[in-house]
Amino acid sequence: MFSEKIEKAFELMEQSIQLLQRSLDTSFLDAYIENGENIIDDYQVRILDGVPDEQTAQQLKTIYQQLKAIVLTPEEIRRLSQLVLLKGSKTESLQANHQLTPDGIGFLFVYLIEQLYNQDQPLKALDIAAGMGNLLLTVVLNLSLAKYDVTGFGVDIDDTLLAVSATNNEWTQAAIQLFHQDGLQDLLIDPVDVTLSDLPIGFYPNDEKAAGFDSAAEEGHSFAHHLLMEQAMKYVKPDGYGLFLIPANILETEQSSFFKNWLKKNVYLQGIIQLPDELFKSVQSRKSILLVQNKGEHSKQAKEVLVAKLGSLKDPAKITQFFQQFEAWKSSNLK
Repeated sequence: MFSEKIEKAFELMEQSIQLLQRSLDTSFLDAYIENGENIIDDYQVRILDGVPDEQTAQQLKTIYQQLKAIVLTPEEIRRLSQLVLLKGSKTESLQANHQLTPDGIGFLFVYLIEQLYNQDQPLKALDIAAGMGNLLLTVVLNLSLAKYDVTGFGVDIDDTLLAVSATNNEWTQAAIQLFHQDGLQDLLIDPVDVTLSDLPIGFYPNDEKAAGFDSAAEEGHSFAHHLLMEQAMKYVKPDGYGLFLIPANILETEQSSFFKNWLKKNVYLQGIIQLPDELFKSVQSRKSILLVQNKGEHSKQAKEVLVAKLGSLKDPAKITQFFQQFEAWKSSNLK
């Protein structure tokens, strides 16, 4: 249940975006970006070549005055933006790989990172397939609330999705840098402490580029999510962790042998957390969180790989049960 001020802000955001969408004759996402840029520019209406028209501009100014009067924290802004984007995605269909990562999963990533890293040193986090950036923004803002000194880095090849992310990052003033490029090309990013990603599922079309990866298929196109995991871990410091949202059957597919080759050669597979069935429409769409760790002076293969199933993200008792299981496993295996 959302607060009255977020509900009011949601109504105003929806009105302003619809006005811009009609006036500019553009898509929901482009109108969302335009609206966000107006807000960031101190709630000013940008007019180019007489668009939007004078009447629409005046309506927007009235809405922005009301919106500006609503005081929101960065996390409230993120939740507001997520609500608006979720509503917009119902009218403008987005492909599965472009959907927002649900908050419940985002907060689970936050919890896991808090369990794996202390607050006593700066933390750099990379999302190699950031999309609209909700997962990375959730992690950065909530780790900041938990007194972590955290900086995020996001990469994506889709300029529209990245523009949505940039708008939300700037509005919340989150410490996140974005890079517009193919995540499998060389990145201009210094080594990070942790990488996390809700990976796009599918094939990578550039076989020549894929051939340089240990997880590449011997023939035909390789799975992009395999390659992106391998690439992301190359930018993580020794002993650092990777947390990836992956298909639950990743170890059983026709390309699983190539993926397992990378796992054995380069990282320690420390855990697989199966997410609740209630989150997914079909068995085929179910996902898990894969926990891997780079090899280094202070890391080793866990004596017992964590294999856990989270019963529900709605039942506090089942969430607590998982937390207890994870913390007991960590105490025994990650000393």
